[in-house]
Amino acid sequence: MAYTTKSISKGGREGRAMIEGGTLALSMAFPKELGGNGEGHNPEQLFAIGYAACFNQAVIALAKKHEIDPAAAKLTCEVTLDKDDTSFALKVALTLSVPGADKAKVEALLKNAHEICPYSKATRGNIPVTLTVA
Repeated sequence: MAYTTKSISKGGREGRAMIEGGTLALSMAFPKELGGNGEGHNPEQLFAIGYAACFNQAVIALAKKHEIDPAAAKLTCEVTLDKDDTSFALKVALTLSVPGADKAKVEALLKNAHEICPYSKATRGNIPVTLTVA
């Protein structure tokens, strides 16, 4: 099975980004922290939403194996855009919360999900990703 989607951007961080076919279209803007007006979305937000949803699905797929209720699992994805002297770089922090669950089981689930999530596979070795149980 394969799935492909296509997005289109005009105007970069101060333009519009959309899914081909118009099912989702967003105004883009630099965040206030980077000198913009913050009156739109930015690529880091979109990456965070995509990664969170994808990783949470990996958690759901593996939860029963780890004796955890998948409905109780909440995944938070924090994406940071850092700047050094020459360029920009991303880093990600993934936090898994499962109220009432055994912390060791949640840690094992978190690590297992990180092994199978397509976003985790794509970022592995490319950007720092930290895993935390809340």
